[in-house]
Amino acid sequence: MRSLHFRGWSWRTLWILPFLFLWNNVEGQIRYTIPEELKEGSVVGNIAKDLGLNVADITNRDLRITSESGNHYFTVDLTKGELVVNDRIDREELCGQSGSCLLPLQVVVENPLQLHGIEIDIQDINDNAPEFHTKESVLKIAESITPGKRFLLEKATDPDVGSNSLHSYTLSNNDYFRLNVKALKDGVKVPELIVEKALDRENKSSHRLVLTALDGGTPPKSGTTLVMVTVQDNNDNEPKFDLTSYKATVQENAEIGHVVIRIRATDLDEGVNGEIEYAFHTHTSDSITKIFGINSDTGEISVISALDYEGATSYAFDVIARDKGTPELEGNSAVHIDVLDENDNAPEIILKSMPRPVKENAPIGTVVALINVKDLDSGDNGKVDLAVSPGFPFALKPSLDKHYSLVTDALLDRELTPEYNVEIIASDFGTPSLKTSKNIKVEVLDVNDNPPVFSQASYNVFLKENNPAGSSLFSITATDKDQDKNAKLMYSIADSKFQDIPASSYFYINAENGTIYSMNSFDYEKLKLFKITIQATDLGSPPLSSNATVHVFILDQNDNVPSVIYPAAVGSVSHQRMPRSAKAGHLVTKVTAVDADSGHNAWVSYNLVEATDSSLFAVNLYTGEVRTKRSVSEQDDASQRLLIEIKDNGEPVQSTTVTVDILIEDGLHEPISDFRQKAAERDKKNSKITFYLILSLASVSVLSLVTFFILLIRCAKNSHGSGSCCIRRDSDGYKNPNRNLQIQLNTDGPIKYVEVLGGDMMSQSQSFGSYLSPMSEFSDLTLVKPSSTLDFKDTLRGLDASLPDSAWTFECQQQKPPNNDWRLPPNQRPGPSGAGPLPEGAGVVAGTGPWPNPPTEAEQLQALMAGANAVSEATATMGPRYNAQYVPDYRQNVYIPGSTATLTANPQQPPQQALPPPQAMPPTDAPKAAQTPASKKKSTKKDKK
Repeated sequence: MRSLHFRGWSWRTLWILPFLFLWNNVEGQIRYTIPEELKEGSVVGNIAKDLGLNVADITNRDLRITSESGNHYFTVDLTKGELVVNDRIDREELCGQSGSCLLPLQVVVENPLQLHGIEIDIQDINDNAPEFHTKESVLKIAESITPGKRFLLEKATDPDVGSNSLHSYTLSNNDYFRLNVKALKDGVKVPELIVEKALDRENKSSHRLVLTALDGGTPPKSGTTLVMVTVQDNNDNEPKFDLTSYKATVQENAEIGHVVIRIRATDLDEGVNGEIEYAFHTHTSDSITKIFGINSDTGEISVISALDYEGATSYAFDVIARDKGTPELEGNSAVHIDVLDENDNAPEIILKSMPRPVKENAPIGTVVALINVKDLDSGDNGKVDLAVSPGFPFALKPSLDKHYSLVTDALLDRELTPEYNVEIIASDFGTPSLKTSKNIKVEVLDVNDNPPVFSQASYNVFLKENNPAGSSLFSITATDKDQDKNAKLMYSIADSKFQDIPASSYFYINAENGTIYSMNSFDYEKLKLFKITIQATDLGSPPLSSNATVHVFILDQNDNVPSVIYPAAVGSVSHQRMPRSAKAGHLVTKVTAVDADSGHNAWVSYNLVEATDSSLFAVNLYTGEVRTKRSVSEQDDASQRLLIEIKDNGEPVQSTTVTVDILIEDGLHEPISDFRQKAAERDKKNSKITFYLILSLASVSVLSLVTFFILLIRCAKNSHGSGSCCIRRDSDGYKNPNRNLQIQLNTDGPIKYVEVLGGDMMSQSQSFGSYLSPMSEFSDLTLVKPSSTLDFKDTLRGLDASLPDSAWTFECQQQKPPNNDWRLPPNQRPGPSGAGPLPEGAGVVAGTGPWPNPPTEAEQLQALMAGANAVSEATATMGPRYNAQYVPDYRQNVYIPGSTATLTANPQQPPQQALPPPQAMPPTDAPKAAQTPASKKKSTKKDKK
C-alpha cells in the first residue's frame, strides 16, 4: 500500500486522508483507489514505475491514456511518469447508485506497440445531501380515521452510496402522528406516517409536519420536506388494490402505447364515494412519468416514450387509487417493471491506436494496431465475435477484455502488395445477429530484399578500331523491384585485367545511368576482344548486387599498309638478275607482301604500274610472281625497272610500291661453274660428314622404331577387349608421338639443307636441321639447334592445318579422309603454289626456270621464313569462313628462291610443279629452260637414286 498526499485541499482533506491510494496487479492489470472530486493535477500514482518503464523512454514511446467513454479524466506527466487527475471526477455521474465504481483505462505504449490495462476504483465521499422530490406535500385524512392508520410519505434520495447514503428519517414533534421507516427488499427506506391519536377536524383542521432525511456521513447531511395534513369529514371506505405490489416486463423495443400492466382497486362505498381514479404517487420522479403513463379510469400502465435497456434496466414506482367521496380516500400499491434487452445495438469497433506501417520482413506476430470492441446490449446480445476478413495476412490476438491486437499472420511482400486495406468484422450473438465492419489501412514498408536484375546475362558490343577515346559504347541498365533508395542503382566495372592492365584503364562506366565509355583508342591488331564484368549495386542496407558480362569486340579497319617482305630492297630499289637466254614464263622473282589487317582488309593483290618494257614482264595478280611474257631478245635493254603496286582489299584501299631493277646478263653460268669447282674440291671432305650423318639418322630411326613397338604393346594391353587402339593428338594439336619419320634433303641451289623430323614435330630433342653452304671456305657440317617450339609453333600450326590428319597420326584403324570441301582448286590459288590467271598479254607460260643469279644465304632464309609466316597468317585470318572464290591459298607449298624444288609439308607427296603449263598451251611451243648447275645436279641425283 502506498499513501498519496495532495496540496490545496479544502476542509474535506481531513476526513479524506484515511483513503489510501492503493494499486495492485490483478490478472495483469493495475488498480488505483482514489476518492472522487479530487483536485485537478492531483497525483494518482507513478504509472511508469508500476509498468516497469523507464521514465526517459516514455516520451519517445509516446505513452498515452485512453478510455472507452472517451472522457479524459486522467493524463500522464511525461517528465515524471505520474498519472494525474485531468478533470473533475463525480462518482455519482459515472456510476450512479452502483456499490462499486471502477473506471477502466488503457495505457498505450508505442515502439514497440504495447497495451496495458489499469483500473481506477473511485471511492464515494459525502458530497450529496438527501433530497426530497417535492418541498411541500398535502395529505388529506378523514377525521373518522382510526388511530394506527398508516400513510405513505415521500421518500428522499441521496446519490451517495454506502455509509454516505440515506440513513434515517425524523419527524417534527406533534401530538397526533408518529413516524415509521419501512425497509423494502432492495434496501430502500420508505417513511410512513402513523395516526397515533384520533383527529378532530373541528378542533384542528390541519397539521404542519416537517419530515427530515439524514445520511450516514460524517458529519451527516440532511434534507427536509413539509407535509400539510388536512383533516376531512368522513368517507368510510378507501380503495384497496388487489395486490400490494405489481411486477411486469416489457420489451426494449416496445412500441409507444403498448400496455405493460393493468392495476385494479375496489371501493366498498357506493355512488361517488365508490368511484375510483388511478394515478402515480405524488413523489414519482419525472424520469418515470416521461416513460410510462397511467389511465386514470382503467388503471392501464402503458409506454409513452421509447425504452432503452442500456439507459435503465428496470423501473419501480408507486401508484394510488383515489375515490371521489368527501373526504377522498385513497389506497396505494408498488409497481416494478423490468425492461427486457433486445439486440438493437450493433457492435462498435474502436481503434485504440492508429495502425503503424510494418516492414515487409517483419516476423509473424508483429503488432500493427490495437483494437477494442464493445456492444451496449447484454447477455448473448452483448457478446461479440471479432475476425479479420479472409484474404488478408493478418490475425487478431486477444489481449485484455474485449481488446485485441492486430498482428501479422504471414510473411509480407511489398513488391506484391504495397498496402492492405484490412477489413475487421464484428458480429454479436443476438437474434438476428448484428454486424459491423471497419477498414484499417496498413502500409507495408520496403526492405532491400531484391537484387538488381539485368535484362540479359551478357551483352555483345562491336567497336571499330581507332575509335576516339571517350566515345560512348553502350548503355546497360538493370531494374530493382524495391523502392526508394533500395531501388537506386550504381554501376561499376568489376576488377578484371587485360594483359596485366585493369579493365578500368580501358573503359569507364557512368555510375548513375550505366553508359560505358572507352578510355583509349583500340588497335585490332593488338587486342581483339575485351570481356568486362559490369556490377549493379543498390543503395540498400545491406546493399545487393548483380553482375552482367559485356563482350566488346574490336572490329578491324583497314589501317595498315601492306608490308613487302621479299625482295628486300636496298634503299628503295630491289636488284635482281636474269639471263638473256630466259624464255617466256621465266620466273624472274617473286614479290611477297603481308598485311597486318585481317579478313578482306588483308587480301593482297599485285599490279605492274610502270615498266621499262611492259611487253616483257608480267606480275601475277595474287602470287606476286614476276615472269617473262616473251623470250628475251638481243634488242631488250640490259637494265629493266619495274614499279609494282601492292594493294589490299580494304576500304579505303591501302597500297604500297616496290621498285625492282632487273639486270639482263649474258654468261650468267660462269660464277656457278666456279662454285661447282669449289664444291668439287670439298666433296672428299663432305663424304665423311655424310657418312656420319647417315649413321646418326639410322640410329634415330632405330630408336623411334623401338619406341613405336613399346607404345603399341602398351596400347594393346590398356585397350584389351575394346577393339580399338588409337593415339590421337591432344588439345594442343602437335604433341603426337606417332607421326611418320620425315627426312627432307635438298641439295639443289646454293644452300644444302637436310631436316630430320622424328616423332613429334614440336619435340626439340627429335628435330634437327643442318646446313651445308657451298660458299664456305670449308665444307663443315653444322648441326643447328633443335627448332624452337615457341618460335615455329604458329608456322607448324599453319602447315598442319593444310594437311590431312592421316599424314601426321598413326592409328590402328584407318581414319576417314577429312572434309576438303573448303579447299580451293589449284587454278584459283593465288599463293606461292597457285597458278592464278595471268594478266592479259602474259603470253605462254613454261615450266619453272633456274635462278639466273643465286641469292645469298640470308635472302633465301628470309624468303623461306616469309613464306612460312604468310602460310600461318593466311591460315589464321582467311580460313574456311570466307568465300573460297576470292581467298588466296598460301597453305600448300613454299618456294625457295634460286631452286626448282618446292618445300612441302608432307614428304609423302611428290614434289609439285609450281606452275604447270596450262592445257591450252601446246607442249611443243614451250621452250625448254636452260639447265643450271643446280638443276643438273638434281637430275644426276635422281638418276643415281
